[in-house]
Amino acid sequence: MNTAKGARARARTEITAAIKEAARGQLAAEGAAKLSLRAVARELGMVSSALYRYFPSRDELLTALIIDAYDSLGAAAEKAHHAVADAAPIERWTAVCVAVRAWALAHPHEYALIYGSPVPGYTAPQTTVPAAARVGLLLIGIVRDAHEEGRLTGPELPAELGREAERMTADLAPGLPPEAVTALVAAWAQLYGLVGFELFGQFHRVVEDREPFFRHAVVRLARGVGLEP
Repeated sequence: MNTAKGARARARTEITAAIKEAARGQLAAEGAAKLSLRAVARELGMVSSALYRYFPSRDELLTALIIDAYDSLGAAAEKAHHAVADAAPIERWTAVCVAVRAWALAHPHEYALIYGSPVPGYTAPQTTVPAAARVGLLLIGIVRDAHEEGRLTGPELPAELGREAERMTADLAPGLPPEAVTALVAAWAQLYGLVGFELFGQFHRVVEDREPFFRHAVVRLARGVGLEP
């Protein structure tokens, strides 16, 4: 009985993986807005009713793809951070940012799924949040370590941002200076802006030697947060 259950579980895992792989191919060819369960079923030689036993709706399949993409990106960033775990905070920051860019260039359609245009009619559920937070938590951890070591030189905070900075700090990084958290959120957004500009063609005929430009830019972001060499 246990052997039969194990075989069924393995078959389900394999079919689920095949469905998601076919869906990623459709993302690359048509974009997320045109993802279709029927088209995925046809590609796999399945009837639609069989596929619905694995993903009852397009949105559930999209959610699975989004979580996979965030987890893949997070794992790449964590691996890069682990390799320089004993380095200075600014070097760890740079390693994480470089890993984000490398992953995006290697997985452009998945990056577009999570950081491109919203999919019409789709709202990501809360189940995507833990995977989406992985890179951000790494960056927060780097800044927290620098703060605890007395190596964080926080920027000044405009008075009009005081209340919002305190709210963000309480929600995102309790214990850090509010001015550092405000700068950190801005740097996080700018990191993905740099990657998105490169990936989606906005740097064409503007920035040609892109890797050194990117490294320079993320070091400036780190310094804006308060990390110093």
